[in-house]
Amino acid sequence: MSRNFYILAAALGFFALVAAGMTFVPSSFQPGLPANGSLWRIVALLMMLAALACALIAVMSNLFEQVDRRTEQQRQDARRKRRDTPRPLDED
Repeated sequence: MSRNFYILAAALGFFALVAAGMTFVPSSFQPGLPANGSLWRIVALLMMLAALACALIAVMSNLFEQVDRRTEQQRQDARRKRRDTPRPLDED
C-alpha cells in the first residue's frame, strides 16, 4: 500500500518540478498554455505540497505495517513457546 503512495509522491514531485520550470520559459514558447508565471508557481507549489503529503502518508503507512508485522510475529512466537513448553503433571 505504501509503495503506491511513494509512486504518487514521486510523480507529483516530478510534475511540480516541470511546472516550476515552466515559470522560466518565455510565453512565446508556450502557445495555448497559460503564460502567467505566478500561475505556474502556484501549481508547482500545490503539487509539491501534495507530493509531500503523499510521502508522509507513505512513510506512516509503512511504519504501521511494520508494527503490525512485528506484533504478529511476537504473538506467534509466544504461542509457539507456550505450545512447546512441557506442562507439569497434576498429582493428587
